[in-house]
Amino acid sequence: MPTAEPSDRVYNVLFLCTGNSARSILGEALLNHLGGGRFRAYSAGSAPKGAVHPMTLEVLEAAEIPTAGLRSKNWDEFAAEGAPMMDFVFTVCDNAAGEACPAWPGQPMTAHWGIEDPAAVEGPEYVRRAAFKQAMQFMRNRIIAFVSLPIRSLDTLTLRARMHDIGRMDGATQAQSTAE
Repeated sequence: MPTAEPSDRVYNVLFLCTGNSARSILGEALLNHLGGGRFRAYSAGSAPKGAVHPMTLEVLEAAEIPTAGLRSKNWDEFAAEGAPMMDFVFTVCDNAAGEACPAWPGQPMTAHWGIEDPAAVEGPEYVRRAAFKQAMQFMRNRIIAFVSLPIRSLDTLTLRARMHDIGRMDGATQAQSTAE
């Protein structure tokens, strides 16, 4: 007979992007803030920029979401020995979704939650800031949907389908809407 999962279980979640300076950082900060202690979020990139984009920090701080400890890092950090074992891995940019990811210990459940890169938006500061706010709102909506899932009571196929559905919410990139 399978053992019941403890109700106080904390799920490890990794958000991946290429540069790890905007969208994946937003995912990490939002899930750690909104997850009610049930989740521990991390972020990483395949080719990290080495610094979090200043507007990422600005929009998070304006929303009163903690930013302490956020940093741009390589995804190899989470495939190395001694790294936290992930339960879920979400790619948030189409480039990272198409790359060959490291083998994650524990074979976490994965999904693509593509959102346009606010760091790629050009123009006046107010236009760029609006792109970051929009990306944060799209990510917030996905996080709220994810944390409301009854993870412990869903079978694997249903949970996987729900995670992919979340990736198709408003703001999904074109590659996401045609994937699968």
